[in-house]
Amino acid sequence: MDAQTVRPVEAPFDPALLLLLIAVPLAAAALSTLVKHRGFDRTLLIGAPTFVGAAAVVLLIVHRDHPVLAHSVGGYLNGLAIPFVSDTFAALLLLVTSIAAILCGWFLIATGEDQYRFVPALILMMLTGVYGAILTGDLFNMFVFVEVMVLPSYALVAVTGTWRRLGVGRMYVIVNLLTSTLLLVGVGFVYATTGTVNIGTLANLEELDGSAQLALALVVVAFVIKAGAVPAHTWLVRSYPNTSAGMMGLFSALHSKVAIYAIFRIYGTIFGEPPAWAWALAVIAVLSILIGSLSGMAEDRVRNALAFQMTSGMGHILIGAVLLTTVAVQAGIFYTVHHIITMAGLLLVFGAVEQVYGTGLYRKLSGLASREKATAVLVVLGLFSLVGLPPTSGLWGKVGLVVGAAAPVGDAEGTSVLGWVLIGAIVLGSVLSLFALIRLWRGTFWGEPMTSYRPDSALTGRAQPTDLPADVRIPKRLLAPGAILIGLSVLIFVVPQPLIEITQRSAEALLHDSDYIRAVLGHD
Repeated sequence: MDAQTVRPVEAPFDPALLLLLIAVPLAAAALSTLVKHRGFDRTLLIGAPTFVGAAAVVLLIVHRDHPVLAHSVGGYLNGLAIPFVSDTFAALLLLVTSIAAILCGWFLIATGEDQYRFVPALILMMLTGVYGAILTGDLFNMFVFVEVMVLPSYALVAVTGTWRRLGVGRMYVIVNLLTSTLLLVGVGFVYATTGTVNIGTLANLEELDGSAQLALALVVVAFVIKAGAVPAHTWLVRSYPNTSAGMMGLFSALHSKVAIYAIFRIYGTIFGEPPAWAWALAVIAVLSILIGSLSGMAEDRVRNALAFQMTSGMGHILIGAVLLTTVAVQAGIFYTVHHIITMAGLLLVFGAVEQVYGTGLYRKLSGLASREKATAVLVVLGLFSLVGLPPTSGLWGKVGLVVGAAAPVGDAEGTSVLGWVLIGAIVLGSVLSLFALIRLWRGTFWGEPMTSYRPDSALTGRAQPTDLPADVRIPKRLLAPGAILIGLSVLIFVVPQPLIEITQRSAEALLHDSDYIRAVLGHD
C-alpha cells in the first residue's frame, strides 16, 4: 500500500480523546502526590482505572464498525508523528487490565497498604505506563511507556511484602535495567535499518530484510524477558512472591501482559507471518509451559508455587505468536484474558488467607477447607481454571489453544509436527500443573484443622506458636476482590461467546493490518 494514497478513516468521535486514557491516570498520580488525604487517594486509585475501563467498553463497541482509531501527536507528517492507536485488541487489554487494577486497588485499601506514602501515586503512574504502552503505535514510545510502568514498581517492591524484598529488589532492578537497555538497543537498530520505528510504517514496508528482522528480534527478546518466560523466568519467580499479595496480583496482571501485548503486536502487525527465527519462540513457549508447571511441585509456599504457574501461562499465551494463524492468535488472546483474571483472583484470595492467618507456608497452614468454606470454593475454582477444568475460563482457554495448534498452517494439510509438539506440551503441562496444585491444596486446605499458627515474617516467624481462636475468619471485605475475579472466570465459562467474538476480531485485526496502516498513516 502506498502511504501517499491512503485516506483518513472517519471516526465517530475525535481520536484525540484517546490521550485522556493516559492523561487521567497521570493527572491522578500528580494529584495524589500533592494532596495528602487518604479518602482522596483512594478515590483516585479506584477512579482512574474505572474511567479507563469504562472508556475501553465504549471503544470495544465503536470498533465493531470502526476497526481502528488513531491520533498523531505533534503536528508532524503521518508516519513521523507520535501515534496513539486503538483497535479491538488494545481496547480489550485496556478493559481487562483496568478491571484487575480496580480489584487489586480495592484489596490494597482493605489491607491498609494504600496508606504507605506515595503508594497510590506510584500505582497510578504505573497504570499510566501500562495504558500508554498499549495505545502507542511507535516502538520507541512503547519503550518509554514500559519504563514509565516499570520505574514505579521499583519503589513498590521496596515498600511492600516481606523483609526479603530489600535483597530481591536489587535483582529486580538490575534485571529490568539490563532488559530495558536491550530493548532500547533493539529499537535503535530497528530505526537504523528501516528509518522508522512507527508500527504502521513498519507494517507497510513491502519486505523486512535480515538486518531489520534481527533488530526486531532483539526487541522481542527484551519483551520475552520482561514477560518472565523461560529461560529468563527466575527473576520473576524470585521477586514477585516477596512483594505483598495485592501488589503481586497487580504486577501479574499488568507487567507481563504488557510484554505479551507488545510481542503479539510486533508479530501480528509488523510481520504478519512467522519470521525465520520463529522456532526459537516455539522452544521458549514449550519450555515455559513444562518448566513452569513442573517447578511448582518443589515449592512450599503458595505464592511461590503460583509464580511458576505465571511462567507456565506465558508459555501457553506465546503459542498464538508462534503459529500466527487467526485461530491460534485468537486462542492466545483469550488465554491472556483468562490468565489475568484467574491469576490475580487466586493471588488476592490467598492474600486474604495470609492477611488473617499470617502465612502462606504449607507447613503452617492446614485444614482451612472446613474452617473457611467460601474461601475453599474460590480456591478450588481458581486452581481448576489454571489446570483447564470446568466450570472455569481455563477450559475454553486450553481447548482454544489445542484447536489452534491442531489447525493447518498455510497450505499444509492436517496438523503440523510443531502443532503436535505444542499440543503435547499443553496436555503434559496441564497434568504437571494438576499435581503441583494438588500439593498446594493438600498443604493449605486439607488435613487436620489448625489450632495454632505462626505469622510468616522475619520478625515473628521463629516465635512460639500462637493459639488460634475458634471465631477467627477471613472477613468478606478481604475476600470480595478475589471472589469477583474468580466469579468472572466462571462467567466466561458459562457465557464465553462475547469474549470469543471480541478475541476473534482482535486476531483478525492483528493479522490483517490494512485498517491499522490506513488509520496510522492516513490520519490528519
